[in-house]
Amino acid sequence: MNLILFGPPAAGKGTQAKRLVETRGMVQLSTGDMLRAAIASGSELGLKVKDVLARGDLVTDEIVIALIEARLPEAEAAGGAIFDGFPRTVAQAEALDAMLEKRGAKIDAVVRLKVNDVALTERITKRFEEQGRADDNPETFKDRLAVYNKQTAPLLPYYEAQGKLTEVDGMGDIATVAAAIDSALA
Repeated sequence: MNLILFGPPAAGKGTQAKRLVETRGMVQLSTGDMLRAAIASGSELGLKVKDVLARGDLVTDEIVIALIEARLPEAEAAGGAIFDGFPRTVAQAEALDAMLEKRGAKIDAVVRLKVNDVALTERITKRFEEQGRADDNPETFKDRLAVYNKQTAPLLPYYEAQGKLTEVDGMGDIATVAAAIDSALA
């Protein structure tokens, strides 16, 4: 099964993806984790990514798609992937569909975690205070949220037209959201 967890930054996608990895044995393909690893490496790519994220912008499609494609064999061996933070644009969704189709696979389900902007800002502020992640700076987050709303929200009709979109209330506690996701995937 290939699953996309969809929602704005801090909606809980990473938390739910980790749980699904544990319960279903799937591989989490988190672009955020991949990008943070690139930054930590200190490579030229990492420095470029760091600058882009510090501005609150999205990394180019080419970089993100290459990172995803490199991890697909691992996901296939595990029986599926949980795409967390990808795709973010219709162009990325189309590229992902084409990439999977070449491999005889497809996206089976898309789960959208619905949350509100005020709650997201509170989550980010708390996570920034606890973890100090540069991309969680509350001021930068406002830019990330605006970019999400402008560029990523159009994915809803894309996946809805394919009959793959399910919406889950992401405002509950972790266990409640997890139960709703499990129900949607059943």
